[in-house]
Amino acid sequence: MLLEEMTLPQVEAALAAGCRTVYIPFGALEEHGPHLPLATDTIQAYQVGKRAAELIPLFVAPPIPYGNCRSTNCHPGTVSISTATLRSLLKDLVRSFYRQGMCNVVVLTGHAGGAHRLALQDAGEELLDELPELRIAVVTEYELAKDEGRGIIETPGDAHAGEIETSRIMHSHPHLVQGTAPEEYPTFPTGILVRDKRRYWPGGVWGDPSKATVDKGARIEELVARKVVELVKALEEGRYV
Repeated sequence: MLLEEMTLPQVEAALAAGCRTVYIPFGALEEHGPHLPLATDTIQAYQVGKRAAELIPLFVAPPIPYGNCRSTNCHPGTVSISTATLRSLLKDLVRSFYRQGMCNVVVLTGHAGGAHRLALQDAGEELLDELPELRIAVVTEYELAKDEGRGIIETPGDAHAGEIETSRIMHSHPHLVQGTAPEEYPTFPTGILVRDKRRYWPGGVWGDPSKATVDKGARIEELVARKVVELVKALEEGRYV
């Protein structure tokens, strides 16, 4: 159930039928090399939610198209928000859904930046203390797919605009893929924070886009969607407290 397409009576009916779970997709407006759209992370997270909602009753919130992007903030096209803004945004959203009876929340982020991920997790932890009936999961796609998906991907260390993400967009939004890009593995100085991050990551790719295929993209999307379904069932059944 895509919330932005639903009417008031439709939401009321779904709540009356017992649906209490909302999926909130977080993404980013961030460079993804010369061949993928800036919305790649957002597209992936939203696609997974829509696929999961075909398998179980699930409210799917509109995707959040901005995130905290540190390593790519020198690349044209990347727009980064602060971790404080990100935390506040998630907390406000969850509070609003909770007031309507949506007490189970799955937050999936297509953007896996470290500070971004931790900000969402921090917000979730604070909400647990605030909202007594809340059950919440905060995950990245990588966390859900890394084990079972290992046999699908050929590129060791593939992370950004490489084999995985190129395959995903080739599958779901092929019209947005502009060819391919050279293989690239950036190396940042250990422990040193640098201003000119693009100096160490000129092409904006981390992996090998040439190994991407439509089939790999479909298989990964299906895998992550199944893992989301498992998360939803775990929350709804109260397996973890």
